[in-house]
Amino acid sequence: MSTIRTFSRLIRFTTADGMAHYGDAILPSGVTDVSKATKANLIVGNIFASYRVTEKILDVRTLLAPLALSEVKTVRCLGLNYAQHAKETQDPIPVHAITQAEPGLDYECELVVIIGKKARDVPEDKALDYVLGYSVGNDVSHRDWQLKKGGGQW
Repeated sequence: MSTIRTFSRLIRFTTADGMAHYGDAILPSGVTDVSKATKANLIVGNIFASYRVTEKILDVRTLLAPLALSEVKTVRCLGLNYAQHAKETQDPIPVHAITQAEPGLDYECELVVIIGKKARDVPEDKALDYVLGYSVGNDVSHRDWQLKKGGGQW
């Protein structure tokens, strides 16, 4: 009986030939930071549907964003989920000039959960079966749109 191997540290990376690949990062014992990965088991197939983690080990040249831009849909929404926001960290966030013309721009760091397959009415005990991975993201909001211009919660 064969075992289906799933990834534990999904990365997207380039190899020396410039090709982009998905892989399961291979880390030395005690290391948890995937940015330290220099090798990965190649993943073949569609990571959102049917994929296979192979035994083929590739050298990681450059780490890329976890998902290619062609695979990411844009989600925009307004939310009032925090009473106070984290202090500014001086991280550069490109912001279009039109949103800088008025006060109210705000941002915070968010945990991003990447859902890997279609789901509806999933029971709580099965929820993690649908999680492809985790990342971090910038939640950039414009408070004037929310509070003064009728945007409300959403």
